[in-house]
Amino acid sequence: MQPAQPLDRRQWAGLLAMIAGMFIAILDIQIVAASLSDIQAGLSASPDEASWIQTSYLIAEVVMIPLSSWLSRLLSTRILFAVSALGFTLFSLACAGASTMEQMILFRSGQGFFGGAMIPSVFATIFLVFTGTQQARMSMLIGFAATMAPTIGPALGGWLTANYSWHLLFLINVPVGLTIAAIVWTSVDLDRPDWSLRHAFDPQGVLAMALFLGSLQYLLEEGSHWGWLEDERIVWASVVCAASGALFIVRMLARRDPIVDLRAFANSNFALGSLFSFVLGIGLYGSSYLVPMFLARVRGYDSLQIGETMFLAGISMFLGTPVAAWLMRRLDVRIVLGIGLTMFGVSLWWMGTLTTNSGFADFIMPQGLRGASVLFVMLPANQLALGRLPTHCVKNASSLYNLMRNLGGAFGLAAIDTVATWRLAHHHLHLKEQVTWGHPVTSATIDKMAEVLSTAEGSDNYLAALKYVAMQLERQALTLSCNDILLLMGGCFLVTLPLILLLSKPAKRA
Repeated sequence: MQPAQPLDRRQWAGLLAMIAGMFIAILDIQIVAASLSDIQAGLSASPDEASWIQTSYLIAEVVMIPLSSWLSRLLSTRILFAVSALGFTLFSLACAGASTMEQMILFRSGQGFFGGAMIPSVFATIFLVFTGTQQARMSMLIGFAATMAPTIGPALGGWLTANYSWHLLFLINVPVGLTIAAIVWTSVDLDRPDWSLRHAFDPQGVLAMALFLGSLQYLLEEGSHWGWLEDERIVWASVVCAASGALFIVRMLARRDPIVDLRAFANSNFALGSLFSFVLGIGLYGSSYLVPMFLARVRGYDSLQIGETMFLAGISMFLGTPVAAWLMRRLDVRIVLGIGLTMFGVSLWWMGTLTTNSGFADFIMPQGLRGASVLFVMLPANQLALGRLPTHCVKNASSLYNLMRNLGGAFGLAAIDTVATWRLAHHHLHLKEQVTWGHPVTSATIDKMAEVLSTAEGSDNYLAALKYVAMQLERQALTLSCNDILLLMGGCFLVTLPLILLLSKPAKRA
């Protein structure tokens, strides 16, 4: 490969097709989020089974992401990406035609597995093909695509389901995926297959990695729902995760040509950049989960209203892109990273002042600040993590780097569910202690509600009034627990700021 050689129009078409493939792979993580109840009803499944529509995709994706580096060197970027786009398309079509929840889970796993290969391939290609200003511009483009996809996913999914059918969530991938596969196959020519790597294939290592990452993702997704170690399934998953994780790490460090080279973490910039990617995953996926939950359960918003509120971050992200590009060209990237971490942390703290009346207008400024800050974190973190690595290490490092962001999101969601359960119980108990018959506000509220409801024939006025007070108490407790989580997430960004002092400025690759 010739990193400094300019691309012709055909190669540009291939590269843009790869970015589009990465976009739909990330988009499909979140596009079903607002439509799970509709899919569940269509397949006659339970709510617990419906959650596996998300979990199965994520488990398969995190297994494929680190494996994609070795496959890219074995098959070449062109073959791996085109085959992945085609496989993603075929499994999308299968998801649309699924008639049972078991089929849907199986097909979503296939979708996530093939989609997981497309994400790190794009990041690696940008750092291998471009240098200097062009690399910064292309990093800006893929950063925008990677962060915009989960932002618009719930809104797009909710709109398609409300106006058409949940089947369209998967069918829209078919023409797009086929087009991407065709363009990449005919236009991308960045490297050559290295078939000698097939002799270094390590089936035991791949199995250990699959068991480790799969059980870890399962733990993080399902642990909080089943009381963690109180459930036998979670206990066994923990045992499998610990044993396979130890075997995987030992095996990868012992082999001369491992499928996943963990020695990349010996580079301090890459290790710290991966940590920042992990924290970004917590904030990005955590806030995309928590804010819709608040809007739905406290404010009673439908999927379209939630999508409109969440899209505020997308608009500010779009408007903030040229600002981030300008700063990346004129400032030390470490300073830009510090600005981004501060902005993201402050935006979460700002949102951590919610009340039961907080609506669209209250989210305009904090959501706008959060959206603008995403690229201020992602772009310099990309540059700092991958910018000082030798060319032959970039593919492997890109896979690990993207894996850390996904794992950050998984850890963040697990922590949110756990902390929400704990803080909700705490606030609920505290508020119940204040809401007593002897409290004048409580008595006045119940009497007033009973009087309002007195016109309803055959109704128990005081029982209905008590139910109203209990509902208000629940809304208040949920709002306070959401605030606690937002403040905690914001703190994660702010406490990482001193680590920037340990980073070295990335050198320009020849």
